[in-house]
Amino acid sequence: MPISKRLAAEFIGTLWLVLGGCGSAVLATNYPNLGIGFAGVSLAFGLTVLTGAYALGHISGAHFNPAVSIGLWAGKRFPANELLPYIVAQVLGALAGAGILFLIATGKDGFSAVAGGFASNGFGANSLGSPGGYAAHAAFVSEVVMTFFFVVVILGVTSKWAPKGFAPLAIGLCLTLIHLISIPVTNTSVNPARSTGPALIVAFQGGSWAVEQLWMFWVAPILGAAIAGFFYLWLSGEDGGPAAKQTSADADGDAGTHHSDDDNGDAGSDGGDGGGGDGGGD
Repeated sequence: MPISKRLAAEFIGTLWLVLGGCGSAVLATNYPNLGIGFAGVSLAFGLTVLTGAYALGHISGAHFNPAVSIGLWAGKRFPANELLPYIVAQVLGALAGAGILFLIATGKDGFSAVAGGFASNGFGANSLGSPGGYAAHAAFVSEVVMTFFFVVVILGVTSKWAPKGFAPLAIGLCLTLIHLISIPVTNTSVNPARSTGPALIVAFQGGSWAVEQLWMFWVAPILGAAIAGFFYLWLSGEDGGPAAKQTSADADGDAGTHHSDDDNGDAGSDGGDGGGGDGGGD
């Protein structure tokens, strides 16, 4: 698959993740009797990854998440020379998704991205990005651990030994569970691109806190993903060679991981933030 088409798929998939996941938080939670609450937002993030993985996994691997791409690289499922293009496409997709969401949200009188937080991630007692007011150390641990398990699940369900055809479902459910656990802590990132889009919209509206805390949601997810990739490589005994790789979306209809043409692999699906297919995004 040409790199241009794979990058386009990553752009669209990450846009969809931010629009669907963050959109549910911004648009559908502020109704006392009808709002979807934390559970609904968690499900929305999982569904965006699940649907995006099935739709686009066979094209790009459906990472939709810089941390997932790095985790797949660490697990020898993704080539280093494609990391930067993928990450750029994912961040641009997140910005586009956040921009579209902002245009929709401003159709309601009195809407303020700054006052409401715009589904941004954060930490601290007075941060709109941490509904429970959790401190920085708790936020860091949460993001590292949740991203670690997210990437371990992705690598496991896209293995050649895993049951075929169920990877997007497992990854979507994993991302839903991660949100159910950690929305009170950080609004759940596990996906640097997902965090960047809303944070820049808040900054555009004059709020500085989301951008000031954005570093956390790049460093912690990437650290957790890299640890997961190296750990799973050791645990599984896969060496990253052709025998350890899958072309699940093309060969079995599963969602797996993307590999370069030189590695005899093509596309699967990700998840983050989530997160997600081969990696999903949050």
